[in-house]
Amino acid sequence: MSTARATLVAEHREVTGKKVSTLRRAGRLPAVVYGHGIDSDSISVDAHEFEQLRRHTGPNALVDLSVDGKMARPVLVHSVQVHPVNRRTLHVDLFLVRMTEELTVDVPLVATGDAPAVTLHGGTLLHPSESVRVRALPDHLPQVIEYSVALLLDFDTTIHVRDLSIPSDVTLLTDGDEIIAKVQPPRVEEEPVAVAEAVEGEAAEAEGAGEAVGAEGAEAPGSAAG
Repeated sequence: MSTARATLVAEHREVTGKKVSTLRRAGRLPAVVYGHGIDSDSISVDAHEFEQLRRHTGPNALVDLSVDGKMARPVLVHSVQVHPVNRRTLHVDLFLVRMTEELTVDVPLVATGDAPAVTLHGGTLLHPSESVRVRALPDHLPQVIEYSVALLLDFDTTIHVRDLSIPSDVTLLTDGDEIIAKVQPPRVEEEPVAVAEAVEGEAAEAEGAGEAVGAEGAEAPGSAAG
């Protein structure tokens, strides 16, 4: 496993509250770094540099953070606040990790291959669970966990959490019975047919009733004549 990690340079900041908008206009991104047993520190990072880092690293990737030129320390990007309209990053929380302490994180699941129940039978692939929770040392955290959907041969087959291949140095915390993939059969549109049959049935009844009334009306004059 490579020990090379992405790096991020930060500066301590005194500007807080609504005044951080001036930082954003200057291309700086307000952030906070915190961890167990340490006081949180308000910092700022280069906004463009952070966006590039996010594009090239996974959600659980360790980043070496250096504040004001001091020795870099490993952090995880814990949470990212984005603007609801333009989706620009507004604020970042960085968690300072201890390399000897295990962390609990959610790992995204990535489906690979093709499901025969979809390609051959026209079903719809469903992903009831798109991530699993694991525990591992910081430098052993998986970025994603892949699994193949090629085993989904029919609509009765399901893939569960217990079917995943988990690294030996990672502890799986999610219930193994949880379903992560299955194929839903195509919907059969029987309702329009049933409605059409009902309409035809009503029309036939109405037609029969009309014939009966016509027959009764035809007899009446004959009876009067007789």
